[in-house]
Amino acid sequence: MATFIAALPIMGQKYPYQDQTLTAEQRATDLVTRLTLEEKVALMQNASPAIPRLGIKAYDWWNEALHGVGRAGTATVFPQAIGMAASFDDNLLYQVFTAISDEARAKYVKAREQGELKRYQGLTFWTPNVNIFRDPRWGRGQETYGEDPYLTSQMGMAVVRGLQGPENAKYNKLHACAKHFAVHSGPEWNRHEFNAENISPRDLWETYLPAFKDLVQKAHVKEVMCAYNRLEGEPCCGNNRLLTQILRNEWGYQGIIVSDCGAISDFWRKGDHETHPDKAHASAGAVLSGTDLECGNNYASLPDAVRSGLISEEQINTSVKRLLKARFELGEMDQNVCWDSIPYSVVDSEKHKALALQIARESLVLLQNRNNVLPLKKDLKIALIGPNAADSVMHWGNYNGYPSHTETLYEAMKKRLPAEQLIYDTGCDRTTSVTLESVFSQCSLQGKQGFKSTYWNNIRQEGTPAAIVQTTTPFHFTTLGATVFAPGVNITDFSARYESVFTADKTENIGFHFQTQGIIRLSVNGKEVASGKYLQNNANLYTLKAEAGKSYDIRIDFIFNSKDRAAQLDFDMGRNIPVNLQASVEKVKNADVIVFAGGISPTLEGEEMPVNVEGFKGGDRTTIELPAIQRQMIRELKKLGKPIVFINFSGSAMGLAPESEICDGILQAWYPGQAGGTAIADVLLGEYNPSGKLPITFYTRTEQLPDFEDYSMKGRTYRYMTEAPLFCFGHGLSYTQFVYGKARISSPTFSKGNTLTLTVPVTNNGNKDGEEVVQIYLRRPGDTDAPSHTLRAFQRVYIPKGETKEVVLTLSDDNFLWFDTQTNAMNLIEGNYELLYGGTSDIDSLHKIQVKVL
Repeated sequence: MATFIAALPIMGQKYPYQDQTLTAEQRATDLVTRLTLEEKVALMQNASPAIPRLGIKAYDWWNEALHGVGRAGTATVFPQAIGMAASFDDNLLYQVFTAISDEARAKYVKAREQGELKRYQGLTFWTPNVNIFRDPRWGRGQETYGEDPYLTSQMGMAVVRGLQGPENAKYNKLHACAKHFAVHSGPEWNRHEFNAENISPRDLWETYLPAFKDLVQKAHVKEVMCAYNRLEGEPCCGNNRLLTQILRNEWGYQGIIVSDCGAISDFWRKGDHETHPDKAHASAGAVLSGTDLECGNNYASLPDAVRSGLISEEQINTSVKRLLKARFELGEMDQNVCWDSIPYSVVDSEKHKALALQIARESLVLLQNRNNVLPLKKDLKIALIGPNAADSVMHWGNYNGYPSHTETLYEAMKKRLPAEQLIYDTGCDRTTSVTLESVFSQCSLQGKQGFKSTYWNNIRQEGTPAAIVQTTTPFHFTTLGATVFAPGVNITDFSARYESVFTADKTENIGFHFQTQGIIRLSVNGKEVASGKYLQNNANLYTLKAEAGKSYDIRIDFIFNSKDRAAQLDFDMGRNIPVNLQASVEKVKNADVIVFAGGISPTLEGEEMPVNVEGFKGGDRTTIELPAIQRQMIRELKKLGKPIVFINFSGSAMGLAPESEICDGILQAWYPGQAGGTAIADVLLGEYNPSGKLPITFYTRTEQLPDFEDYSMKGRTYRYMTEAPLFCFGHGLSYTQFVYGKARISSPTFSKGNTLTLTVPVTNNGNKDGEEVVQIYLRRPGDTDAPSHTLRAFQRVYIPKGETKEVVLTLSDDNFLWFDTQTNAMNLIEGNYELLYGGTSDIDSLHKIQVKVL
């Protein structure tokens, strides 16, 4: 408390805001009165400075924990969110995020002990993403929990509860954030100018808003992030209907609203929304609509806005009080906070590694198993081939942390099989006919793998570095989304130096490949050999004629001083190998079975990315089909006449119609986190019985999709599709067979305030123990504009072979809410309904039971 003493008029006296026996509300009410206007405004920006005279510490509100503590060094990396959604296991997800919040608190305490907190070191985490994954082309769909509002809601609430901790605790463990509010799910390339318009009330209330409402009213999420795009003409971060009418007034939300990063700039910047003339008008408009905190720097103009009469200081006080209340709730200004005793040893602990493996196993979805090709017999000779078989970084997804080790599928299979039973070959690249075989792993400096990376917050590479870190994987840096290259580094006007020593293991040409927004200079052995800027398509900037056994000092200097949207530096080095499909086929021809590990990667799909190759644009996809080079590879492999098992890694649905005809088995692996290779090998070799279910529809082909920019749900997802998909939502096979008996219902009628139980007998008729996800859908016959059916309950259940489990699901008012065309709201509407139950959303495979709502 020493920092408070200087602010006190009498030694030892406390102001009310310093009294830990008062409520957070009372303390915030007192403290806001002691701040100047300029101090208040400073606290409304994500990088909030210290105010020493009042004992307020510097604090950066921006932290990430999408599937593990992100961007802050070592952490347990769980499967990407879409993969965890495939588990349909909200109880396990709660455990996962309890583990993540343990690691987050421990990392926060350690960072605080080392000095002033930087970005990605605080207690406020901007997750979960509960947008609806309405179109598989959206690159950020991997961050969501799929296409269904109910599944998204249940998984999202588990995340919030795991992060924030028990509601009756004196202090919140962390704060979670529901994003991006609302009606936001691509495209990425035009999100700063896009206007989602003509959204029907039914789509708004039945599809786009339910998860946000549940996170606010049931899980009591502490933050909500507004989106970049406009809704019906108003930017979401200044949208009175969304933020004031719905969120604040109708739902009673009292927490913080934070802008997406740079979203306020979109209000006035030419070429973007251009709904406001300048920063002051944009900032005032955002605050008046309810956006308390800006990720950005426009709010620095708020004092001018007050002096110009655009907003009053009292209206600013409302937002500042919310921010201070949150900091008091977290104990960020206090000592002896219970959560701070969590030991740092929890980070990357064995317990958390085991949890990463468990959720990775549950995330895997067996899409196809023709002729029971899986599980593979362990005496077979197995060929493992494909661009994703040995890529550890691909496993991490986006918004990721950095695990101490990631086991790839190749590593996992090598552990399980004798060398003579496993043939490995890369086969082909993901998208091109030339493969870069990286030699990045042959770079080290002073005994440390990778490159020493030094950053300065100026363009001259002068003064005290802003950060010095070790970069152990090929570079993939971007400031898109206001992401920094390293903690403490500016978004713009910064420079970097990357240094390492490359040791050649043979005489050959090594290409240095770059994709940049900014100025790059490459030096070898102290001599500048190449330079450039705005390099695209992983340009080969320089070729080193390396000699076996020699070492080469490598230095890369990078400068970014542009006021354009973002910096970028992608770098890898290696040998260019033209794809020789026939050579790969020849190498694996003696195998008994071929496992092809293909799909795409987070370097191709993600948030507003500078990617423009065939099938991909700006982080999104233009087609959902597997890239042509992989299709060609699979066709060539098929000519061998051997069974093929296709492992698809992706954050989204793939159009796999040809592959479903060619391949005997298809396993959807997502981006499965640090234990992904282990989990996949367990499934392939029968050590784990797959149990995941699709949280999204796998369409047959791109042509089945409506216009990407059309936010109408017509023709989208299992709820509104009229054509047959390739694999439906809720689909997932097992190595055993589950048979559903006739369900029993506690009453044929339901009325408001009551509950109804559905008892579903499920028998495991196979010869393996397994888990099944029992799914309950609601349907209202005769409602022609409604979804065909919509998920309203689910339960994962373990059933030993030969046994029957009576699965009991309890339904209440929320499970029977239906869109009311009379009030344009979700209500209990009298009438006849059907409850559909089974292990899939395929309506023809579901059992039906009648129920009447009174």
